Amino acid sequence: MENLKEKLRLVISKIKRAPLIDEKTLNEVLKDIQRALLYADVSVDIVLRITENIKKRVKEEKLPPGFSKRELLLKIVYEELINMLGGETRYKPSIKKGQLHIVLLMGIEGSGKTTTAAKLAYFYKKRGFKVGLICADNYRPGALSQLKQLGEQIGVEVYGEENRDSIDIAIKGIEFFKKRRYDLIIIDTAGRHKDEKNLMDEMSKLVSAIKPDETILVLDATIGRQAEKQAKAFNEIAKVGSIIVTKLDGAARGGGALAAVVKTGAKISFIGVGEKIEELEIFDPPTFVNRLLGFGDVKAIVDRFRAYEELDKKRLRAMGKGDFTLLDLLDQLMALRKMGPLRKLVELLPGGYNLPADFERVGEENIKKWIAIMQSMTKKELLHPEIINRERMMRIAKGSGTSIHDVKALLKSYRMTKSYIKKLSKQRFKKMPYFSK
Repeated sequence: MENLKEKLRLVISKIKRAPLIDEKTLNEVLKDIQRALLYADVSVDIVLRITENIKKRVKEEKLPPGFSKRELLLKIVYEELINMLGGETRYKPSIKKGQLHIVLLMGIEGSGKTTTAAKLAYFYKKRGFKVGLICADNYRPGALSQLKQLGEQIGVEVYGEENRDSIDIAIKGIEFFKKRRYDLIIIDTAGRHKDEKNLMDEMSKLVSAIKPDETILVLDATIGRQAEKQAKAFNEIAKVGSIIVTKLDGAARGGGALAAVVKTGAKISFIGVGEKIEELEIFDPPTFVNRLLGFGDVKAIVDRFRAYEELDKKRLRAMGKGDFTLLDLLDQLMALRKMGPLRKLVELLPGGYNLPADFERVGEENIKKWIAIMQSMTKKELLHPEIINRERMMRIAKGSGTSIHDVKALLKSYRMTKSYIKKLSKQRFKKMPYFSK
């Protein structure tokens, strides 16, 4: 994945350095994204869909006040990569303490099922669950011995028998752990390929016999886009609840495997990010994309856009008419904390107005202080600041851990903001669709 990470970060760097995001620059960026994804073995149809979506959105999406086209492009690239990997929602385990949950692992030979079984057991044991492992692999020599060694390493009991039918082993193992009131049973099975009909039929019978609460397919990231065919084949014999993608740490084709899996409609639950027993984590597309692009600047820009989208449009309309209270100021500050200085609040208003220089110098520390002061006020005081006298100021200052001077400074800045907003031309606001409704 390091190559994909390096190539995508070069794309982000190119966008940031571009003096202008025109048609030529946009096409160059899209070609770079295509090359990066194709190199990671992402299928051509997925690559084309992503880049077409990026181009369409850059051209059609309205640029909010206070944002640049460069920032819009970065946001769209970020969101399309997340969509490629399954969207914003992360996997949520359904396992509950005191309620037996049976998980069956299946996959092709060499995908890392046995190690993954131990990693999964360790993951849940660390979270307070009583976990047992069953070795239902009666084909691979040494499979039971390997699982027992891993079980000893993590302190998890392993059930298995040599030279017995895999279905029989699984049934007896479940009874063994059920009597001991275990929360979670993880069953490791023999590796099989989609073209091995006998083994696939056996898996189908095993699923029917034990009726697991969850069937997890383990896929090796090095198989790239072939993951799609494997996922579809296993899903036909046993409804795949989720997929664990292993060996992502060293797989140049890992991006292709992840994208291929998502294409099937299956949910990626965990990813293996290293060989150590603890190197298994819940798959979260936004976190994964942040790693690829370099957590920081891009995520901060996306947060700014989302903070803007969360703003109450009715309140913005009221601000345009000069109807602006301390409650409005508090709400907007709370919503825009991620956006930096307070001047961003007015930059979001139509027309791209800037606050006076003195006001712009107010730092984040003062913002925090202002929020504390306003949170110490009554709702009546927030809606009608004119009633705040010295006695009220003393109470507010004491409640917020500030001084009367700080309270006075906030009120002075608030009055200045309200006066400034009132001066903005109402006609400028009427031109914006959501202000004219």
